[in-house]
Amino acid sequence: MNRSDSPASVRATLNYSADNGRRLDTYFYEPDADTVRNPPGTDPREVTIVNGWPRAAQCSVDREGFEIAEFDGRFQDFDDDAAIRARFHAQVVAHVKRHTGARRVVVFDHTIRRRMPADDLSLQTTVQRPAVLLVHSDYTVKSGPQRVRDLLPDEAEALLARRVAFYNVWKPLARRVEELPLAVCDASSQSPDDLLLMDLKYRERTGEIYVMRSAPGHRWVYFPQMEASEALLLKTYDSETDGRARFMFHSAFEDPTTPPDALKRESIEVRTMAFF
Repeated sequence: MNRSDSPASVRATLNYSADNGRRLDTYFYEPDADTVRNPPGTDPREVTIVNGWPRAAQCSVDREGFEIAEFDGRFQDFDDDAAIRARFHAQVVAHVKRHTGARRVVVFDHTIRRRMPADDLSLQTTVQRPAVLLVHSDYTVKSGPQRVRDLLPDEAEALLARRVAFYNVWKPLARRVEELPLAVCDASSQSPDDLLLMDLKYRERTGEIYVMRSAPGHRWVYFPQMEASEALLLKTYDSETDGRARFMFHSAFEDPTTPPDALKRESIEVRTMAFF
């Protein structure tokens, strides 16, 4: 399928989370047998996801919470973690600075995502994971500043006195994405009441992100047939409270129009913190 053949919109299922009055959680280890879990993603809803290409030039990371732009796709050494850190991270830093005006950008991790069973932890590593089929945003009012304190302890308080924002750069590896595309929610269509806290349970620590309850006003967008020379910029946290987008929700999804011979999705996301 060529991009020009992509539909104006698709109907697909996104995994929202139910608010049952208890804190949601996800475990990255096998907890004790008597642990009462409260997993997210238990409220799947069929929604309309609009093809974003016709309005791509109008998208703003400060309004919708995402934008898409060209990205130098010549880097190919995605099987070499050291090369990613030494060369690709520098490209990401330059991209984020250029599109946000940040004076300083720090990359703090990257993840390559391929189709694999989400519940088979033996196949996953810190940098190789399956696509996330859950409506979520990566940081919260609490965990965003805490991440700065964890990674830059000597500078954190001075940095947090000014505006701080976190951006993900998401792009295909070397080939276009033909299946499991990324859906992004226009941040101006969500309400603070839609946000639900979820704990990320590791053996050594507990992190915190947002998941989201469903609401009829959410506007979902995707960019079908993205090429390796294109990247989505997603804002996952902003300390500024002046009305701009602060938490942008997103999820991979099973596109019902995907042909059976589609290339298996291979993408990378690089997470950054930006200081202004």
